[in-house]
Formats: sequence, structure tokens, C-alpha cells
Amino acid sequence: MNRIKITNDLSFSRIVYGMWRLGDDSDTSVAHVQAKIEACLAQGITTMDQADIYGGYAAEEVLGNALKAAPALKDQIEIVTKCDIVAPVGRYANARVKYYDTSRAHILASVDHSLRLMNIDKIDTLLVHRPDPMMDHHETGAALDEVVAAGKVRSVGVSNFKLHDWTLLQSAMKTPLITNQIELSVTAHQGFTNGDVAYLQERNVPIMAWSPLGGGSMMTGTGAVQDALAKVAAENGVDQSAVAVAWLLAHPANIMPVMGTNNINRIKALSDALKVKMDRQTWFELYTAALGKEVP
Repeated sequence: MNRIKITNDLSFSRIVYGMWRLGDDSDTSVAHVQAKIEACLAQGITTMDQADIYGGYAAEEVLGNALKAAPALKDQIEIVTKCDIVAPVGRYANARVKYYDTSRAHILASVDHSLRLMNIDKIDTLLVHRPDPMMDHHETGAALDEVVAAGKVRSVGVSNFKLHDWTLLQSAMKTPLITNQIELSVTAHQGFTNGDVAYLQERNVPIMAWSPLGGGSMMTGTGAVQDALAKVAAENGVDQSAVAVAWLLAHPANIMPVMGTNNINRIKALSDALKVKMDRQTWFELYTAALGKEVP
């Protein structure tokens, strides 16, 4: 599997395994989590996407238990995690309201929590999970620089940021932001025309794409998009999800789909997207189906 260069000494697998539902599985045993990671590694998928809030602030610990039992796995994977969402569950159960916290104190505490829960010495990439309308960019930027300088984090990025959010935060930082994780899929394609992708592509910043299957709706619903995906899937001997992922991989902006599933067989098939022949006309056939009309 191809890899995407993130920094001089860090690269990600082209497909990323998303651990959003890791703590929601009926089986969170060490052996089952290890089996998921090993199924990814067998395909060259080495990058794992986490967030402190996943599983009600429990998913990082589920991963950490597996890494503690099998320390050798740590050297075979890259770990992305996120912070700044505070929801009234888990360790923040006493919060009066769900809110965002990009203060220095919260970022530093979140990093320490993540390191401890995942049983690791360094986070490969830390993302600010959501734009914070109360962000003091000088404080937030300095805090992100601080965790990098302290050796706790190798690189930093953001998630769900618009270009103005990106430039505001970057203006107060010494460390370059290395990715933006945004929603992108055949059905959530607005980023290709509203400037989200173009801004990052111009700057050669790799993009992480969350919900690349539209929450599964592209596989289970009915309509023009599903029909178009099914046609291409049949032609390539794969399922519709592989086609939807291949559609993102075909774009020149270095998009890394974040694939979240707890099903071992589906995990083993994530690399099927690489088998799909996605030429320009096929790409536009799917795009046209999603638009519901031909392009102008």
C-alpha cells in the first residue's frame, strides 16, 4: 500500500483505520482488538485514528490495553488522536454542557490522558477535533508547540477546520499544521468545490477524510448513487464500499480515507479499494450520480 509523507520522519498508510467505534464493540477484549490491528497490518494499513472522546472517553484505553499486552505492535503503527471536545460523559460527567476547550491547561491534560490510556510514550499526530469559537489562537498555538517541544507529540493538525480557522491557528504557531481531517465522500462532496480541498491541495497538505462511506448510507440505501457504485463494483469484482473509497483515492489531493468498522471480515477487505480502476469518466459518473444532474 502506498504511503503519504506527513513530515520528514513520519508517513501514514494511504488508508487509515478509524477507531471511533472501538469501545462500542460487543467484544473489547485484548485479543479481539489485536486481531483488528493485525488484520490492518496484513494489508499495509498502519495508521490508527483515535480521539479522546471516542467511546465516551473509553476507546483510547481499549486500544491501550491491547498495546500493553502486545508491545511489539506499538512500533508497527502510527497513532492519531484528537482533543478539545468536552462532553458530559466519562471523565467529564460533571460538565454542565457539551463544549470545546482549546486552552493550554486542557490540551496539556488531554495529551497526558491519551499517553497514559493508550500506553504509549508519544502521539504521532494530535488533532484539534473541532473549531473552537472561543479559541485564543495565541494560547492554543503555543500549547501545541509546547507538546511537540516536550517530545510528547510528533506532529499536530486539525479536524473540521475551515481555511480561516486554519490560518488563524497557524499564524500563532512555530510548528506546521500537517493535516485537516474533514468529511469527504461521494455524497459529501462539497469540499471539492467550496475551497476546503483546494486550500490544502495548494499547500500540499494531505487530507484525512472521515465518514468516507457516508455512515454506511451509500451501501444500504437505494438511489442513483447506490446504483452507480454497484455498477462499478460489479465491473471490478469488489463491493460498493471499495468503490466509494477508490473514488477518494483517485483524487490528486492525497486524501486518506478513515475507515471505521468493527467487523473483522470488513477490515480484511479495506484494501480492496486498491483493486478498483477509477478513470476520470468513472469518477465523474459517480460524481454526477451524487449531484443528481450532469455537471454544467
